[in-house]
Amino acid sequence: MDAKRLVLIARWAGVGLCLAGIVAFYRLALNVNPTTVALTLLLFILFLAARLGLQYAVVTSFAAGAAYNYFFLPPIGHFTIADPQNLLALIAFLTTSVVASRMSSRIRRESADAIARQAELETLYRLSRALLETDKLLELTNNIPVAIALATDASAVVFYLLEGDRVYRAGGDMPTPVSMEELREMSHAQGPSMAADGESAIVPLRAGVRPRGVLLVRGVTLSAQSLEALGGLVSISLDRSQALEQVTKGEAAKESERLRALMMDSITHELRTPLTSIKASVSTLLSSSVSAEGARDLLTVIDEESDRLNRLVSQAVEMAQLDTQEVRMSFSAQSVEELIRSAMEANDAVLRDREVSVTLPNGLPKVDADPVWMQKVLGNLLDNAAKYSAPGKPIFVSAEARPGAVAISVADRGAGIDPMEQSLIFDKFYRASSQRQIVSGTGMGLAISRAIIEAHGGTMSVTSQPGQGSVFTFTLRTSAPAKT
Repeated sequence: MDAKRLVLIARWAGVGLCLAGIVAFYRLALNVNPTTVALTLLLFILFLAARLGLQYAVVTSFAAGAAYNYFFLPPIGHFTIADPQNLLALIAFLTTSVVASRMSSRIRRESADAIARQAELETLYRLSRALLETDKLLELTNNIPVAIALATDASAVVFYLLEGDRVYRAGGDMPTPVSMEELREMSHAQGPSMAADGESAIVPLRAGVRPRGVLLVRGVTLSAQSLEALGGLVSISLDRSQALEQVTKGEAAKESERLRALMMDSITHELRTPLTSIKASVSTLLSSSVSAEGARDLLTVIDEESDRLNRLVSQAVEMAQLDTQEVRMSFSAQSVEELIRSAMEANDAVLRDREVSVTLPNGLPKVDADPVWMQKVLGNLLDNAAKYSAPGKPIFVSAEARPGAVAISVADRGAGIDPMEQSLIFDKFYRASSQRQIVSGTGMGLAISRAIIEAHGGTMSVTSQPGQGSVFTFTLRTSAPAKT
């Protein structure tokens, strides 16, 4: 005997025992009037109608009417229906059972519908959160079937896009393989439907009125409205990612064009100045008789301006190499004092008329660095400190040990940088607005320096106050002690 039959027998036995218990209690234990018995039986039938349904309530109504007639209505001990009171009792029992059962069934049905709708809303909410986790279109299309399978507990999901005839899957395989032609045909359906196997939902995807693809979801029990909402969520997430990518590409194109214009403006201006000087010097040498001393001065100008041109070209090449990560750096344990000394020697011409104060604490640990590239960083900072401060103003170089790193600072007593521009001066080709027309430059030095420091695993920052000067600080990782 199966469990369902046992439950059915147990229920009927329980109903019979309860009815017998009520009759026995009122018949043997208490001497009450028939109205009290009728109300008790009515409540019992009402309870059965609400809890067990119409079948139990109707059968119990007949049984209760018979017991009420036999045990409590005169002539007691006999069945009679001559008195209208007997018919009224039976009609009351039956009416109560039918009305209460229908009301209870409707309440249970509405409650189940509400619970199902809540569960579907929770499923759609989980799916919407999963679809919003990424803005990249390629990553989103790969994640959509997985997100749907996790949110809906589907046993298998097939996601097809008409654009490119791309198919993405999650979970198990469909019991019946679906061809590309069938997927294309399903994509043009007007709304959600069930597949031929009766267990897979077909959800067409649309971009406005244009078909976009289709979803096949197996093993879910969602309503047609929820399936349509599911398809809408997927379509909206795809539209959102495509729109974000287009906006990003547009902004990148605008930024690229802005940088190109800045680069051309900056480099053209910087190239024109030394070229003009070189051209004028050469023309003077060729077109007139110049004394030996004058010729030497003109050749000195040509030499200096040629060096300036060489620096500009070198900066442009370095910037391109750092942007494309084609730079190879050789890290080794370096003394901070030696790095600073070599940078000052390399920039002796710039610092010749400057007082440079170097302050280093005792026991400063060595750092992991490429000495050639670090010379460029320190050289850029020392050159900027000299260019953007008045002649004769001192330059201060210092260092301090920090947990796992050494911080090196270059300070000047120059014009300073406006607080609004301090976060921008490390961008390519950006120059402080107050100094653009006063001091020549390309705006590449600080961008190159920061890229070099970041390649070393450090950071670069600036602290500045207009009219008081600036302090540029960068960090380098300390070198691990050599193993013995």
